[in-house]
Amino acid sequence: MSIADNIAHVRSVITESCKSAGRNPEDVTLIAVSKTKPVSMLKEAYDAGCRDFGENKVQEIMDKYDKLPGDIRWHMIGHLQTNKVKYIIDKVYMIHSVDSTKLADVISKEAVKHGVTMKILLEVNVAGEDSKFGTASDEACKLWEYAAALPGIEVCGLMTVAPYTDDPETNRQYFVVLHDLAVDISRKRKDNDIGIYLSMGMTGDYAVAIEEGASFVRVGTGIFGERNYT
Repeated sequence: MSIADNIAHVRSVITESCKSAGRNPEDVTLIAVSKTKPVSMLKEAYDAGCRDFGENKVQEIMDKYDKLPGDIRWHMIGHLQTNKVKYIIDKVYMIHSVDSTKLADVISKEAVKHGVTMKILLEVNVAGEDSKFGTASDEACKLWEYAAALPGIEVCGLMTVAPYTDDPETNRQYFVVLHDLAVDISRKRKDNDIGIYLSMGMTGDYAVAIEEGASFVRVGTGIFGERNYT
């Protein structure tokens, strides 16, 4: 199957998942996770209608940014080192992986310096995996309050990376926890009429994530095929 065929399939799954959950498919944004993939493949995805692309590394965003159309919305979905923030602050649409006050401080500083407002999501390690980044679930509300008070930052929601699994149903519990956490935070906020975005679900489990309220699904292998790490 071509990249365009893969995207069409993913979009059909999104539509069906929304239908079963009583949601509007327009409320779910597909992020094509293009890490390690060449610009030529991203162009194919772009031609098939994708406008949101996710990268794990700052260097890959830098390498691809000027080679692709300007209406692409770049999402930084990988762990972000504080010393790399300055390189992407005026290039990415959203940073999904903010997990500390230190990183929030640097994003705020660079955003103010560049005259931009950076949309961010707070990464929560819902499953408590030692190998994953992210703040603990019980610290997320404090981190939200801290980051939301900083200039140059718009805190838009939460993100999590669920464990790798062959059975997507096993990850439903983590998506439920992230959704419930968003509800709790929303109740505590003064501007709780504004929805909280949830970035959760990847190739193996995005259908389940949508059923549990995902706003962004991050699909790489399902669009571009297996990644080559050699």
